[in-house]
Amino acid sequence: MTFQNIETLSWIGDRHGWLRMIDQTLLPTELREIDCRQVETVWEAIKKLRVRGAPAIGIAAAYGVCVGLQTLPQEVDFNVFRTRLNEVVDYLASSRPTAVNLFWALNRMKAKAESFYDSKNISEIRDALFSEAKMIHEEDRRICRAIGKFGQELVRDGDTFLTHCNAGGLATADYGTALAVFFAATEMGKKISVYADETRPLLQGSRLTAWELMQRGIDVTLICDSMAATVMKQGKINGVVVGADRIAANGDTANKIGTYSVAIAARTHRVPFYVAAPVSTFDLTLTDGNSIPIEERDAEEICNGFGKQTAPQGVKVYNPAFDITPAELITGIITEHGIISPVKRENIAKIVQL
Repeated sequence: MTFQNIETLSWIGDRHGWLRMIDQTLLPTELREIDCRQVETVWEAIKKLRVRGAPAIGIAAAYGVCVGLQTLPQEVDFNVFRTRLNEVVDYLASSRPTAVNLFWALNRMKAKAESFYDSKNISEIRDALFSEAKMIHEEDRRICRAIGKFGQELVRDGDTFLTHCNAGGLATADYGTALAVFFAATEMGKKISVYADETRPLLQGSRLTAWELMQRGIDVTLICDSMAATVMKQGKINGVVVGADRIAANGDTANKIGTYSVAIAARTHRVPFYVAAPVSTFDLTLTDGNSIPIEERDAEEICNGFGKQTAPQGVKVYNPAFDITPAELITGIITEHGIISPVKRENIAKIVQL
């Protein structure tokens, strides 16, 4: 089949334009784009998972800075501009706590502005920020392709892989991190199959990953999260590839809740378990995964998912959005600079600092 690429995120117009994105909460039944002309709309889109996936969140935040500065007149006092920039960055940073790419992109935007502060030329700073946001966007396209290139080397013709959550084009600027491995392998002529966990409670696997793989013509089988260990035991899985939202200096990895369970099952059944992520997802300031902040989301996602009550009124709910997979359970981390294996602190430092 012919795949028609639909960009998850795009900027419309010049620096005075706006951010357009796919509203991922409506997939797979409706493909609709929304326009973000105010920073509040960008914040809401990140918070409510209209845009999700660590790289895509970072790109949206970078463009969100440009949108947020549009409330100021073209001619404005430098101190007023700097105050507004700081407000916008802090506001966007409050949207979600776990994906490090959000803070990485915002810090990069702030640093770019600060590099022009001596001139106090507001127009020049605005241009620089817009260029930086576009650069972050374009860099991620190249990163996705590089991750796919290295990752497909791990795939043999006829292999069947399992993945959890969604780490495809919808989560990035191009064709993903984890799913980039499958897309690149297919482009190399390899015939592969994929099992996709549904990924409770928001069903990113069934709503998004299965949709993306079908769009690309890749053989995909959807399973409930609780079936992953069984299909491994039955010998159906040759490897697991997942994405990541933050990786500590020792390789401990935060990803969508349920990933840790998949990693344990993979170790038990001697199935290789890989993480695919750009180096921007590494947070070398954190010694290990114990320091990674874990977002807890509303109980409604479990008790009234997609508008249907599925639990007793008033029941207590624990709803962490992510879990931590220890480095010792990870066979390798696929980055745009190569594959880190074994996953050890010194090997990570070498790759991340390239």
